[in-house]
Amino acid sequence: MRRRSRDREGLTLSPFRFVIIGCGRMGLAHSRRLAEDERSSIVAFFDPDQAAAQQLRASFAPDARVYATLKELLASTDADAAVIATPTTSHCEQIHEAAERGWHVLSEKPLADTREKIVDLITLAEARDNHFMLGYQRRFWSVYRRLRDEIRSGRHGRITAVTSVNAERWQQTIKDTWRDDPSINDAGFLGDAGSHKIDVLFYVTGLQPVEVFAISDTCGSRVPILSSVTARLAGDVPLTMTFNGRANSFHEELIIHCEASDLVVRDQRLWIGRDNQLKQIELPENETGPESSCNPVTGFLDLLSGAADNPAPFDCALPVFDLTQLILRPRD
Repeated sequence: MRRRSRDREGLTLSPFRFVIIGCGRMGLAHSRRLAEDERSSIVAFFDPDQAAAQQLRASFAPDARVYATLKELLASTDADAAVIATPTTSHCEQIHEAAERGWHVLSEKPLADTREKIVDLITLAEARDNHFMLGYQRRFWSVYRRLRDEIRSGRHGRITAVTSVNAERWQQTIKDTWRDDPSINDAGFLGDAGSHKIDVLFYVTGLQPVEVFAISDTCGSRVPILSSVTARLAGDVPLTMTFNGRANSFHEELIIHCEASDLVVRDQRLWIGRDNQLKQIELPENETGPESSCNPVTGFLDLLSGAADNPAPFDCALPVFDLTQLILRPRD
């Protein structure tokens, strides 16, 4: 029996019917969030690893069907939306197939593995009436939304420099997975987990790179693990970014130096620095960080319900891809 949700007028609505395409780590995360939200129900799963799909079915949607092939799912399933959580090289074709069925699409990042495919998918999204969202989760967290608002307010003056530090225990987890396969994930840590950090740079500052110098190292893996970036953004704003995918703990810090203040995101808290002192800005509880109630699934359901706009349209993938390629470009 399907669960019910209510719109703003209190009228009873049927939940949005979802298919999950890709039942790995992110398919698991999205399935859990969909199962916890009364506005959605999961009607089908697909993954080449049938055991993974069956496990998600047992955990979150016992009445859903598991399909042996995506072709069978597309031909047999009546749904409203698809979550694409497969390796990056599969996204373009699968998004097109979901769009042909008239489904709304929430896609994991990166959107696609080539610039041509990304442009193609942006064109597709612009031509269709259904909704397309990319899973850049930091766009939904209150800490980055508030940071963006502070910068756009103008009260801190113009941006004078940007520093971003990103470290994670990533290399230790990718052995024998597609993330260590350069034919699927040629940008390594930078293109996978690091793409969130590049996206949030554009999201909060709106500044495009003018000049980039970078070095990267595979550190014994098959894909890049470490990247160090020095760049100049529009308006002669210097940028420094580091990506360490072989750290032993998670650490993320973003500092936006402005004329009158420093705006600092550290440990998912927002601080304002003035006169050599930092003062924390209080934010709503449970609206920031990996376990946030504000996440791509909630945001996608808000979009489908008409309660919010799309904060992560497909066109946000292009500047992330372009900067990633500049960082990985061989030095002359």
